[in-house]
Amino acid sequence: MKRGYAFKSCNVIYGDAGRSIDRNMTILIHEKGLIEKIGKASDVVIPEDYETIDLAGKYVMPGLINAHVHLFADGKPFTLSVNEGLLKFAFHHILDTKLGRNVLKKRMKRNALTALHSGVTTMRSVGEFFYTDVKLRDEIKANQFVGPNLQVSGYFLSVTGGHGAPYLALVGDSPWEARRNVRINVKNGVDLIKICVTGGVTDAKTVGEAGRLQMTEEEVAAICEEAHKIGIRVAAHVESTEGVRIALKGGVDTIEHGAEMDEEIIQLYKNNPKALKGYTAVIPTLQAGYPSAKLDTSLTKLNATIKENSRLVYDSMLKGLQQAIEHDIKIGVGTDAAMSFVTHYDIWRELDHLIRQTKLNTAQVIERVTKSNAEILGIDHLTGTIDIGKQADLIVMKHNPLDNIKALSNVAMVMINGNLIQTPSVTRIQEVDELLDTVWDSTSYSEQ
Repeated sequence: MKRGYAFKSCNVIYGDAGRSIDRNMTILIHEKGLIEKIGKASDVVIPEDYETIDLAGKYVMPGLINAHVHLFADGKPFTLSVNEGLLKFAFHHILDTKLGRNVLKKRMKRNALTALHSGVTTMRSVGEFFYTDVKLRDEIKANQFVGPNLQVSGYFLSVTGGHGAPYLALVGDSPWEARRNVRINVKNGVDLIKICVTGGVTDAKTVGEAGRLQMTEEEVAAICEEAHKIGIRVAAHVESTEGVRIALKGGVDTIEHGAEMDEEIIQLYKNNPKALKGYTAVIPTLQAGYPSAKLDTSLTKLNATIKENSRLVYDSMLKGLQQAIEHDIKIGVGTDAAMSFVTHYDIWRELDHLIRQTKLNTAQVIERVTKSNAEILGIDHLTGTIDIGKQADLIVMKHNPLDNIKALSNVAMVMINGNLIQTPSVTRIQEVDELLDTVWDSTSYSEQ
């Protein structure tokens, strides 16, 4: 009976930009799914009852971590502008039915497995319907199926008329109502709290509404205090400078999307006494904003309001990211998978975007999608780097992603908690890939 695995004759990328690649290595993976030993192939004795997989010079690195996803959709373009009456009908008569909930759960499971087979071994889901994400996480933990590590937030917390309200959010209009909603989510088993401090592109009806302030500092602070006292992090959807300021002053742990900064904001990111760990990280989602913001509407089929809101948000988000790099602010990687043109299998595009649009090199970008993301999510003791004692969350590639990040677009094998997927299979969305490939054919996004 097999007691573990041995990855033999592989090149190891550790996930830490400070460590160089090691060649001709052997990695032993214990039956409990933990990394047991790493060493030169000539120095490691492989136990007889381990299954040996000769990787013949292929590259092994930590599984990717996507710190900002939604599982309810797959990235196919969808119409953002629908009237309230139609939305209400669709929610109550289609989605919120026994059949609708079953279909939703199957779709979310399929999207999680798509991500896993593409090399994403950990996902932080930041807003879903009916706590279906909690159910999926629990099924994976109970070994009902092999899936990615999931951190889940359940419903958004929003305000009346706010982003995601009322169907994807619990609504509260005071600090005490906000606290109550934290408690409701916690009672339903979430790992983190996701709040909407400003409006968003998907439900904005006018230009400028996407980044408009919605929550007050007092509401944000109440949420953070309620979550932090039991060790739960708070992620904040923010798409304007003033929104970032309010969120930081309230004590959030991550800014999702982000915006241009001033000196006060820069200092609050780096030293935030109300945040759980004393600092706040930023998780931009460039690939979610770019197609809507920059591509011609004849391609995206979006109306002028959505395009202009997307442009405003994307340009400010990119500026904020560049400032974060300049000032050594903690940066994570998320894609906003589920949004139009953002699939669950193309996180490599976000990494490529970072390389093209910032001063980060390939090794630094890989560190941010592995080691840094694990630190931001509070799971770096479990995953994020290839180290003895950590979970065997690994991906195998034929080509070196340090030479070309697109090597991550087609992984040869995936291992999650010691479970080996020897022939990963991803169903791709041709219309999305073809549209985005027109961007990648150019030398710089700024030319689009």
